[in-house]
Amino acid sequence: MKFFSFWRSLASFRVRIALNLKKLPAEIVFVDIDADAHRSDEYRRINPQMALPALVEDDGTVLFQSVAILEYLEEKYPAPPILPADPKGRARVRALALMVACEGHPLLTPRVRRYLDRELNLRDEQQTAWRRHWVIETLTALEGHLAGSKQTGKFCHGDAPTMADICMVGHCTQAGTLQMSLDRWPTAKRIFDTAMALPEFSRAHPLAQPDTPEAMRPKAG
Repeated sequence: MKFFSFWRSLASFRVRIALNLKKLPAEIVFVDIDADAHRSDEYRRINPQMALPALVEDDGTVLFQSVAILEYLEEKYPAPPILPADPKGRARVRALALMVACEGHPLLTPRVRRYLDRELNLRDEQQTAWRRHWVIETLTALEGHLAGSKQTGKFCHGDAPTMADICMVGHCTQAGTLQMSLDRWPTAKRIFDTAMALPEFSRAHPLAQPDTPEAMRPKAG
């Protein structure tokens, strides 16, 4: 199994967490988005969308789109589960995950930032305001669902991590990158802190990857 990843890619972050939780070894192939490596002919043959991540099985099957990869891993390697056993619970977890993966995160991706910069000529502070707006909107909606539901436990759904947590931690991480406190979303913050205390999550963090630039790594002490 080969996993095509980039340290800063939040979609790659999701799949790294799932691979860690399910203890699945994968050969990691780093694709440097900052150097436009995702636009190379070599990677385009793997994923014509030129987006990360991609997962290639030993038989050559190419999987793309992070949520589809998570669903695939859940079906092929069901233990430990990242979806609840009951249909209603599965629907809730999927909905929470998709709030991030399909609505919030796409507005923050490099291709959108590139368009804002090159086509609309937005200044850095305008682009930062854009990202902050969509992070706030998504986390506020998540907080409303999480704080108001008896199905919320230590994690987004119950007391074990699911696909919802896998997606949510990336958005919380983006908030930190934008120097935004999570205090206004206390339930999301509690769940984020609980999840990131797990080694499967912390090892997957963007700043803990082999291809993370040295200048971006947390300084000891």
